[in-house]
Amino acid sequence: MRGGFTHECNKNRHAIYKLTYHLVAVTKYRHPCINENIKNRLEEIAHNLFTKWNCTIIEMNGEEDHIHILFDAPSQIHLANVVNSFKTVTSRYIRKEFPDELKPFYWKPYFWSRSYMLLTTGGAPIEVLRAYIENQGK
Repeated sequence: MRGGFTHECNKNRHAIYKLTYHLVAVTKYRHPCINENIKNRLEEIAHNLFTKWNCTIIEMNGEEDHIHILFDAPSQIHLANVVNSFKTVTSRYIRKEFPDELKPFYWKPYFWSRSYMLLTTGGAPIEVLRAYIENQGK
């Protein structure tokens, strides 16, 4: 491809791509239950899961009631499945491994809110891309 876009991109047989996403997952009722031990365990589980899905975590951090994950994903991945699987698996592990820490916050088997936020990220602003596309063939 022309334009120098391939230097940080991923490739498969039919595509060159760079897909980076920002996931925000919030605890149920926004309870402040993510302590340092839980956060560390969430990072460990997340790295294992995202590696299985051929995704790469670029950055992960959070506060007591939510986490942020910045990650690259392959073009063929179904993002809703990734997010739901991440939330399901981490919820099970965290509830099993930290019952005493979660007891003051949850009396039912909850950890994450049902909702989440997933944003795409990009290198160039829309205006730059629009101008680039408009100028093709000139």
